[in-house]
Amino acid sequence: MKILITGFDPFDKEKINPAYEAVKLLPGNISGAEIIKLEIPTVFCKGAFKMEKAIEEHNPDCVICVGQAGGRSCISVEKVAINYIDARIPDNDGNQPVNTSIVSDGDTAYFSTLPVRAIVENIREKGIPANLSFTAGTFVCNEVMYRLLHLIHIKYHHIRGGFIHVPYTAAQAVGKPDGTASMDEKTIAKGLEYAIEAIVQDKEHGSGNLGTTH
Repeated sequence: MKILITGFDPFDKEKINPAYEAVKLLPGNISGAEIIKLEIPTVFCKGAFKMEKAIEEHNPDCVICVGQAGGRSCISVEKVAINYIDARIPDNDGNQPVNTSIVSDGDTAYFSTLPVRAIVENIREKGIPANLSFTAGTFVCNEVMYRLLHLIHIKYHHIRGGFIHVPYTAAQAVGKPDGTASMDEKTIAKGLEYAIEAIVQDKEHGSGNLGTTH
């Protein structure tokens, strides 16, 4: 089994992005699955384009995209991506589209094809806070998740895919309002490792599809 896992570069004046910092800490093999790591830009269209090129190159069985959700207190496994952009800030190229669709003729929304509940349960069982989320936002994270699932829907039917949001690191929380949630990079990385473990186990057990029943 081959898993492509992506993480964004820093954005919104942050010096790091815990998404890719945690991805970099992952081992090259998890539960027998080969792990391919990829940093993508926090830029509309460009991030998804780089991800698609990696899919073409590596032909993975699974794609997991990881992004930062500053303010959330735990690892959030996303259930759904919507065909909508409403950027509250510019992306790293200065683009700030609002009130627009991602794919003009695309479906209104797509569900993750990962075993999302099994992922949450496995992360929690290992002692790391995790929740199922029903909003990936309306910024680049949601756009990348939507484009991934759209690609799976129209072209890469054999691939499973989805998105995981992670909190700020402790270093990022410095200087932010009192009570801002954070999690250290090693813990985030372990959470991602347990997510992959759950995906591999789910495939081995043959429970199939993929987000609608999990």
